[in-house]
Amino acid sequence: MKRVVITGMGIWSCLGKSLDEVRDSLYTGRSGIILDPERKAMGFRSGLTAKVEIPDLKKELSRSQRAYMPEQAKYAYCATVEALRNAHIDQDYLDKHDVGLLYGNDSSADPTVRAVDTIREKHDTTLCGSGAIFQSMNSTVTMNLGTIFRLRGINLTVSGACASGAHAIGLGALLIQTGLQDMIVCGGAQEVNPFSIGSFDGISAFSVRENEPEKASRPFDRDRDGLVPGGGAATVIIEEYEHAVKRGAPILAEVLGYGFSANGEHISSPNVEGPSKSLRMAIQRAGIDIREIGYINAHATSTHVGDTNEAKAIYNVFQNQRTEVTSTKSQTGHEMWMAGASEIIYSMLMMKNDFIGANINFENPDEDSAKLLIPNKRIDKHFDTFLSNSFGFGGTNATLVVRNM
Repeated sequence: MKRVVITGMGIWSCLGKSLDEVRDSLYTGRSGIILDPERKAMGFRSGLTAKVEIPDLKKELSRSQRAYMPEQAKYAYCATVEALRNAHIDQDYLDKHDVGLLYGNDSSADPTVRAVDTIREKHDTTLCGSGAIFQSMNSTVTMNLGTIFRLRGINLTVSGACASGAHAIGLGALLIQTGLQDMIVCGGAQEVNPFSIGSFDGISAFSVRENEPEKASRPFDRDRDGLVPGGGAATVIIEEYEHAVKRGAPILAEVLGYGFSANGEHISSPNVEGPSKSLRMAIQRAGIDIREIGYINAHATSTHVGDTNEAKAIYNVFQNQRTEVTSTKSQTGHEMWMAGASEIIYSMLMMKNDFIGANINFENPDEDSAKLLIPNKRIDKHFDTFLSNSFGFGGTNATLVVRNM
């Protein structure tokens, strides 16, 4: 099997609009969570959200290009520009090679709602605008990135709920390992507008700790009361190793293992067996001793059952191997379709800079999280291999193992 390496990264997040800004936020433990008064005015039970700035692309893209882009496609464009630059890839290179595109996205609610509102109010479908259909389709991110960057390899949206971004990277790695592609732009994007998560709020999934937004997301903490929605976009460039060497690419890390599974049970409540299987598969495919893994980036979203069952799954696999475990969602909230990709970048930034960011707001462990090594303060530590979990509605699980290079 061919080796798969990461040669570029880019991100647009509540922690920053560049790799350097995000690294600094992770290092200092800065939260990106705020209270949004607009959501309270709309009748939301919780007005908490990550704050993500929508980029103004008037100077970069034509009016017609922008007309096809909902907010998450704009985030993805910015993340991809940074990732391509980081990987030393210009448009001339993209024009001369078959570069693929796999991106996680599982909703495009805002343009859909606005189009329906227009039809109901005006009784004239032409007033929706020519860009409405392309904005509202679930494949909007890959449609837009593929045409803007003129990519000619595989072009596919991965919709796997909150594991979408991780599955995109894992599936991309499989395509490269089998020789079907030399390079793929992979990632995940998540819209942040209220329409996208209103029904989530309706099932009381969100924290209501509104008097202290920065303390609301509390993965693994005994007193957690729900997740906080977030979003943005994250892009990684993955490439066949010899191909990367030949073009003199900056080789950052190697994707060693991709594990996946399905719970096959409840549509929203996770179990322990499915995630455990995903972890074991990723480690087995990585071909490494479990003791080589120096850090675990947990999926943990700050829900009671989700965090509990993931803690049990991690303990099932690692037992008394005292490997640091944190959830960067304590700072970002749950970035949903984006999370599987962004958390690879968060983990990469920590690995490259010899630290493990704090699992902030972790004050009191519960029975299951007490069995794990969860630091609530930053640890200055060198590690060369990490594991990252992403689990989603419907019981879809994805795990990635990545090694420094």
